[in-house]
Amino acid sequence: MEVAFIRWTWLRAVLHNGWWLVTSVYLVVDAGLSPAELVLIGAVQGAFALVFEVPAGVIADTISRKWSLVVSQLLMGTAMIATGLFESFPALLATQVLWGISWTFASGSDVALITDELDRPDEINLVLTRAARAQLTGAATGLILLGLLAWATRRDVTIVIAGAAMGALALYVALRFTEHNFVPVRTARWSTSWRTFRRGLTLVRRSRALLLIFGATFLVNGASDAAGRLTQKQLLDLGLPTAPDPVIWFTGLGVAGLVVRAIVLRLAARRISGAHAGTDYALAALAGVLSMLLFAFAWEPVVGAIAVVLLTGVVTPLTRVISTIWVNARTTTDIRATTHSFLSQVEYLGEIVCGLAISAVARLANLPLALVGCAVLFAATAVLMRQPTNEDAAV
Repeated sequence: MEVAFIRWTWLRAVLHNGWWLVTSVYLVVDAGLSPAELVLIGAVQGAFALVFEVPAGVIADTISRKWSLVVSQLLMGTAMIATGLFESFPALLATQVLWGISWTFASGSDVALITDELDRPDEINLVLTRAARAQLTGAATGLILLGLLAWATRRDVTIVIAGAAMGALALYVALRFTEHNFVPVRTARWSTSWRTFRRGLTLVRRSRALLLIFGATFLVNGASDAAGRLTQKQLLDLGLPTAPDPVIWFTGLGVAGLVVRAIVLRLAARRISGAHAGTDYALAALAGVLSMLLFAFAWEPVVGAIAVVLLTGVVTPLTRVISTIWVNARTTTDIRATTHSFLSQVEYLGEIVCGLAISAVARLANLPLALVGCAVLFAATAVLMRQPTNEDAAV
């Protein structure tokens, strides 16, 4: 199961990251969306995902984690295909909403499934770290393959092909994943689902450490998601060449970020799951402040590219892996997927609240000032993560 899980993680990363590379350029160059529209898509997407997160997590904890992942893959593939078929803002907004909903059936379900099937608490953190590294190599492969495909053919065609492959990946999950250590609820599913939800909520409410990481996730995800959606627009405004195709330049930039990310995760593999996790999270947030200020006041595309690599190579991977391990270490099998879904809900809530705020700044002021707003959010995260958790146990 461990091998199948890591292979699936790699394949999904190939398709997801390659698709988003092409889509992010497609939204700016082909669809011509404004900075405010780009961030607004993230906020609306987050709002719908927020609504679906709790029922999706409870379904995974009461019915099946494996089949939740199958549903996720099918919805994801459909959304990806549809994105390449439209260029109007309302239609693209709808496809991205479906894309966000598809992730709610996977968030928490994947970690809960491998944790239970592996059934080795002393090794799960290392497995999750290996899965994170598989995501990196898969992402690099996807950026290169789909970036070249988009250059050789067309962006919309590449988007549709990636979507069809993502949908087909549901078959791999159905055939290769096992679910031997999970006992589904056969009777009184609604009442059991409600109890599962309440137990997860009680766990979070009573744990200062979980509340701390949830607060940090709200801020960091709001900042990084808004910044990520503005990357292409800012670099093109700074003068990034559009010949032979901007996808080629963004492919190289994405691969550079992944190389840095792989090095960072390799060096931090042991440390981020130990007693220094909170400090490392705060340091990553400070790196986010630096990257956003550098990006906001960049005077040429090379400087802007360095800022993007710092964000995608250091800040995003460290905060995401630490938060996943942090939550996974403080929950139990019966509510594991639900608790991880709560974490995803906080991510989406950050996208909504912070995304709308950043979108308003971009619309009323300018793009650089919106990026400064992202830097402020990262700074608040660093301050928050230096607060004590009152827990003796290491993460």
